Amino acid sequence: MDRRSVLLCGLAAALAACGEPAPRKTGGAGTARAGDRVTPVSAVPVGSGVLVDMPGNAQLLVVQPQSGEFRAFDPSCPHVGSLVNPPTGGVITCPLHGSTFDPATGAVRKGPATSGLVEVAVTRSGDDLVLS
Repeated sequence: MDRRSVLLCGLAAALAACGEPAPRKTGGAGTARAGDRVTPVSAVPVGSGVLVDMPGNAQLLVVQPQSGEFRAFDPSCPHVGSLVNPPTGGVITCPLHGSTFDPATGAVRKGPATSGLVEVAVTRSGDDLVLS
């Protein structure tokens, strides 16, 4: 075996060991339908929120701006589609370009995004939030 063959075999083995990268999550409810469970109410902190994995490799941002008030948003920033972070300090922030959004309404507070987050309807059903 010559040196080139050894290097090519080594490279092929290294690439095979890496495997496929995990697919990028998309925003929204994915393949979930009305009535499907989103998350337990207890998982959503008051004044903040959580990113929830949904079927179909999707995520929702579920927030509780005030005690007992729950909202869900597609966490895709309308600017270029990056996923926003859960709210901290009373604001939802896109880590890519710094757009900020109101956690109670999803409205844009500061650009470069020119529109707010898209709301996804959820309702409380016992101890869970479900898609409406």
